Amino acid sequence: MSTDTAGTLAASPAAVEVHDVHKWYGTHRVLDGIDLIVRPGEVTVILGPSGSGKSTLLRVINHLEKPEGGYVSVNGELIGVRRQGDRRKMGVSPTEGRGRLKELSERAILAQRSRIGFVFQNFNLFPHLTVLDNVAAAPVATGKLSKPEAQELARELLGRVGLAAKTGAYPRQLSGGQQQRVAIARALALRPGVILFDEPTSALDPELVGEVLAVIRDLATSGTTLVIVTHEIGFAREIADRVVFIDGGKIVEQGPPAEVLDHPQHERTRDFLSKVL
Repeated sequence: MSTDTAGTLAASPAAVEVHDVHKWYGTHRVLDGIDLIVRPGEVTVILGPSGSGKSTLLRVINHLEKPEGGYVSVNGELIGVRRQGDRRKMGVSPTEGRGRLKELSERAILAQRSRIGFVFQNFNLFPHLTVLDNVAAAPVATGKLSKPEAQELARELLGRVGLAAKTGAYPRQLSGGQQQRVAIARALALRPGVILFDEPTSALDPELVGEVLAVIRDLATSGTTLVIVTHEIGFAREIADRVVFIDGGKIVEQGPPAEVLDHPQHERTRDFLSKVL
């Protein structure tokens, strides 16, 4: 990342703000006071051992999981909640006053999620729909585009991920890498402000990983705001503006890849990297 770009990121308002977020599953604390800022256009890669809270953090960001404490905002809008007494239905900036937070309706939360792309580990494509219709479905369902408009956009996005020749195929006819590329095109179809990737290559055979990483690499260079949970350390080193290491539901260390990956300051980070590098 250039010095000019770094200055722009530092001066920009947060694309994602996670403030003092706590999450429990029964008696197990999964997230323990997470604070995280992601700037517009920034690529943030989250690393950590299995069970450290990485995937839960992503799911909290788009309110697939409800935090027990703290809040999340995306582009200045509270996600999943609003300030008690605020007359606006879609939430407010977390900096505007204080007060209790009230859960939004499911319809309002779904509208918010349509502005946050999410690429899952296991693709989650509709098996009964063609590749084209998988990508076009969300813009039509949310009323953002007509069916012909959505299909035109879907063809454009499938071309972008190298699948222009697969528009009429069904998910079962595709390799895992192809299915994940369709899932990325689907996430892009709603033109989200932020895209979250939850270990997008973990369900793939090793020889298929490269084709998915190439698509994410292209997104990273296009200025799209990305938050990526991955075990691909070399990939993190290549594309990340910032690497965040999580363990035990806490952010242990964060910074530029050259610092965190090559000169980690925390003993736990050093121990983790010694086992995966």
